[in-house]
Amino acid sequence: MNTDKIYAEQLANEYALKDTSKVIALRKLDAKAKLPATVFTYTFGIITALVAGVGMCLSMKVIGSGSTTMFVLGVIVGIIGLLGMGVNYPIYKKLLAQGKQKYAFEIMELAKEISEM
Repeated sequence: MNTDKIYAEQLANEYALKDTSKVIALRKLDAKAKLPATVFTYTFGIITALVAGVGMCLSMKVIGSGSTTMFVLGVIVGIIGLLGMGVNYPIYKKLLAQGKQKYAFEIMELAKEISEM
């Protein structure tokens, strides 16, 4: 097995121009299918992490009056944030599946056209 030849071919393919419009259209469709799920996941994850952080600050008496009520509120807010972080991945998977299902026919047709060239 000539690994140098395989490596050279991989490198050449990586640098070869892929200016066919069908390949570019396929990449754009793929990105279009995945973008809403990704944007939602990052946004929801950041928000829930901040909520969990506020809850931790309240419960550790960093912010708030330091009373028992604020401690309990902090624990509750922290748990809500942690639950939000916990459901983030299943929501992402569901949104990604919906996006893929929405564009599946177009992507499959375009991929079939490209592979038959």
